[in-house]
Amino acid sequence: MKIPCYDCNTETELQVGFEVVNFVCPNCQSLYTRDKEGSFRRTSQYRTEINDFPLSIGDVGFLNGSEYKVTGILVKNVHPDYRWTEFILQNHENEFIYLSISQGHWILLTEMEEVFHVKDHPLVLEHNNEDYDIFEYSDVKIINAQGFFDFELPQKNVIHLVEYIRPPYMISIERMNGVETAFYGKYIKKNEIKKAFKNIVLPYQFGVNVVQPYRFDVRNTAVIFCFIALMIITANWFIYKDQFEQNVFSKSIKFAEFDNREIISDAFILKGGSAPLTIKVSTDVDNSWANLNIALVNEETNDEIYANKDIEYYHGYSDGESWIEGNNYEEFNICGVKAGKYHLLITPMKAPEDINNSEMRINVVWNEPSNRNVWLVIISMIVIFLVIRFFKYNFEKERWSESSYSRYN
Repeated sequence: MKIPCYDCNTETELQVGFEVVNFVCPNCQSLYTRDKEGSFRRTSQYRTEINDFPLSIGDVGFLNGSEYKVTGILVKNVHPDYRWTEFILQNHENEFIYLSISQGHWILLTEMEEVFHVKDHPLVLEHNNEDYDIFEYSDVKIINAQGFFDFELPQKNVIHLVEYIRPPYMISIERMNGVETAFYGKYIKKNEIKKAFKNIVLPYQFGVNVVQPYRFDVRNTAVIFCFIALMIITANWFIYKDQFEQNVFSKSIKFAEFDNREIISDAFILKGGSAPLTIKVSTDVDNSWANLNIALVNEETNDEIYANKDIEYYHGYSDGESWIEGNNYEEFNICGVKAGKYHLLITPMKAPEDINNSEMRINVVWNEPSNRNVWLVIISMIVIFLVIRFFKYNFEKERWSESSYSRYN
């Protein structure tokens, strides 16, 4: 179909599969109405300057498994100044779909056969055994249009609109020219639009859309975290259920015999899951220091793990006050020691000038497995979930900020 505009001398041609009732020139927004003789007569003109659309009349895209072309564009406005753009698309089977864009967010809508009774604006609408919450009802005005339309564009009367949402889905019910029509909508990501229309320039996306899904499903996230926590606790219990604390070395070492000399312990076998090896050392240092160097040697792989600890204890009296620094007892760990056959290389040492300190007492224990890491993981998941829940709350609060039915006010 080719329709000339007598206002700007522009011809618009597009093959459409319906009888055109109204035509709006894409160049000057002059509105034409078909008369009884089938000719188009100019009746009015949209005065808005909103013409910067990401899609144009005749653009073709692949959506819902079919090729669609844009046949009409509508810009709608709700008082005082909330606007969105709707694109009407038709495929070769003369089926229609509708793309709505607001603040860079896209919704794909299709017409529904189901009839809803929303004259009294019920708070909940049921569809397919699922509840949709009322978001808003409003009077909508078309402030701009382009293209071919199989219905009469209202000029004086407004469109009565009621919206129900269940993100990412919505039911939008419009009453225009005395006819009520319901549309089923779904939020569609911008990369799907980019894929459908190859040369489209997508507008910047901001804010929260009426049916935009949150990045995380909070309920599923909670279920997944609980399942992971249960698996971790069960696995930890199964691995360590037969494991017990094992004393592998306990001895008092005389400095007179082993000062700065290496001692080799008897071999010992560790069975079970990984656990820390705790070394407890004490010595009678007094205003002096001592040192313990210890190596854990795996007799099967010859791998060695080294640890070193200073034991210092100083005290005195100065400026009218007594002071103490350090301790004559220290405790430290070699973490994550696996099952296997081991021995220890122990080297004690003391300050050469310290003649009063005669021995060092060493006790080495392979501990019962610690649940610390298990609880760290579980606590981390709880914290992550609370953060997700917090941002979800703010996300929903922003979504409902434009609604008269917000539960966050």
